[in-house]
Amino acid sequence: MLTYNDGCLGKCAYCGLSKSRYINGLWTEKSFIRVDWPIVPLEEVLRRMDDERCSHVERVCISMVTHKRAREDILTIVKALRKKIDAISALITPTIVTKKWLYDLKEAGADKIGVAVDAATLELFDKLRGRAVGGPHRWDRYWQVVEDSVEIFGKYNVGVHFIVGLGETEEEMVKAIQKAYDMGALTHLFSFFPEEGSLLENHSQPPIGTYRRIQLARYLINKGISRYENMKFDDKGRIIDFGISKEVYNKVVESGLPFMTSGCASKNREGACNSPFLNCTPYKHT
Repeated sequence: MLTYNDGCLGKCAYCGLSKSRYINGLWTEKSFIRVDWPIVPLEEVLRRMDDERCSHVERVCISMVTHKRAREDILTIVKALRKKIDAISALITPTIVTKKWLYDLKEAGADKIGVAVDAATLELFDKLRGRAVGGPHRWDRYWQVVEDSVEIFGKYNVGVHFIVGLGETEEEMVKAIQKAYDMGALTHLFSFFPEEGSLLENHSQPPIGTYRRIQLARYLINKGISRYENMKFDDKGRIIDFGISKEVYNKVVESGLPFMTSGCASKNREGACNSPFLNCTPYKHT
């Protein structure tokens, strides 16, 4: 994750890196999704990638923040990493990039793109990331960059991040997952975590049942096994039917795969992303 002394310009209400988050200390000491991110020079990362202890590494993910230097910095980092590894994901900030820049990113060596839409609906996006909190991000811009990324990087080489528990219903989240899939993008899920000092520090985590149902729905959609239109929801928007047979349901659930951390694939494994503590904290769920 790129780190700057003056931080990220975003004001997302739930983010640990938000300009609106109040904590004592420097921006560089803030946690992100309750995980500390120690600052390491790029040269040190490159040196350690030559060590045999890193021989198991199959993919590297670089995350942007909303900062004027991030566009050029990520291109520099991707070019440097490409000399060490051929599987590089870039979690980008649509607000500060252009379509031409996406081509530059691909030429630099990235093969997969991540777009953190986070909120499942326009209303929640605007309320938590956009105009309502004085933030720079816009819903339409994010989805346009998803579309452009699919065009440039190819179908299913783009991942849309969503955070479950920001105030959406299960139905709204599943509908958003289907929208991403129909555009040619897969979905990576996270469970909301209240960052201390953020605007949503007192907002509850989603019930574990809600998160598990949405995880299962995401898996079924991303695998082409079911669709939003085939699923049924109750009057509170909760999933009551996944649109599949009992046999298929049992087989998929018992595999455990829907409930693993979702993220980019590598050459040897489908779910190569190994950041489960950014995914959810089961003991905190109610």
